Amino acid sequence: MENNTVFKERIRFPIPTRELERRWKLVREAMKKQGIDLLIMQNDNKFLGGYVRYFTDIPAEHAYPVSVLFSANEEMITIASSPPGNPLYPAWAARGVTQRIGVPYFRSMHYTNSYDAEAMTKIIKDRKYQTVGFVNLGLINTALSSYLKDNLSGVRFVDATDLVDEIKAVKSEDELVYVRKAVEMHDNICAALSSIIRPGIYEFQIINEMKYLMSNLGSEEHLIKLGSAPADEPTPFLDTFFQNRQIKDGDNIQILIECSGPGGYYSEFQRVWCLGEPSQDLQDAWETSKNVQIYAASILKPGVTSKEVISKVNEYLVSIGQPMETRIFGHGQGYDLVERPGISADENMKIQANMYFGLHSSIAIGKAVGTYTDNYLITEDGAVRMHKTPMEIIRL
Repeated sequence: MENNTVFKERIRFPIPTRELERRWKLVREAMKKQGIDLLIMQNDNKFLGGYVRYFTDIPAEHAYPVSVLFSANEEMITIASSPPGNPLYPAWAARGVTQRIGVPYFRSMHYTNSYDAEAMTKIIKDRKYQTVGFVNLGLINTALSSYLKDNLSGVRFVDATDLVDEIKAVKSEDELVYVRKAVEMHDNICAALSSIIRPGIYEFQIINEMKYLMSNLGSEEHLIKLGSAPADEPTPFLDTFFQNRQIKDGDNIQILIECSGPGGYYSEFQRVWCLGEPSQDLQDAWETSKNVQIYAASILKPGVTSKEVISKVNEYLVSIGQPMETRIFGHGQGYDLVERPGISADENMKIQANMYFGLHSSIAIGKAVGTYTDNYLITEDGAVRMHKTPMEIIRL
């Protein structure tokens, strides 16, 4: 009872335990079908740290790697950078975890690079795991994966990324509760910006006010790109290091908000605010961006492939005199800011109902760029835009 009281007091937006159990069950069933004894995943941040949180409902933070060992038949083990005997996670927070191992390693101290791998190797040997799956090697430290392969010669290592991603990409009803909260938070911040943006304020001050509001609404991480310029000049698109310009009458201010909402689920949203009359180029760029996004959403239906979507989008872009899209045109979201499936020719995952996407159609016309960015939920009938904020230039 005491632990349950602490849990409720300390964790603001926990995912229901039934949802964690649903994930564990589906992943274990898939592991057994593929003959995988153990999954290894590692993250070190929230923005692209979704695997650790997906399995534990606890994020990795501050660039300190956290590893999760997920067995097909036993409860999880976590390995994190913390003093031995003093695990990073408190027991009352670690649902489904039987061991919480603390190891004093830091990636900036190269001589500690094998510490977590040594602990992992011992577990795999002691439990006689034969087939081990890495979940997204791009997010796992090379020192860790190399050490395991060098010191576990009798173990078969496989790529288990698709196994997890295909489950993780389709959101449950419990997850969609938090997805909708994240989208609503972005809409609320958009509404507040009309009162925050004014001549005389600096770009970094706008960001600070946004972060304050979002933190109080339940956001944990904030990626905000903002640029401002006079109406007759291109509006830059800059990270926080460069956001020191003072806003003036007549400026255009372009803002991309990519922040987590309550419970750690991400949303994204982009608009332009004008302290004066927008130029014709700006109006044309944003109107074209809107039309491209609406067209893309119309072909996002269950059963189509990402390759089909991007192919049709590129055909449409060429038909209106625009260059083909060379970026990832859109992508799934969840515990990761950028999550599969991506709208890309290289993506092999099909679109399914209850996937959740961010779409960003960037169009350059003259000196202006328009990039409507909105979230869509895939239903059985197709994509539905989730934001309530209108798709229009915001005149102040």
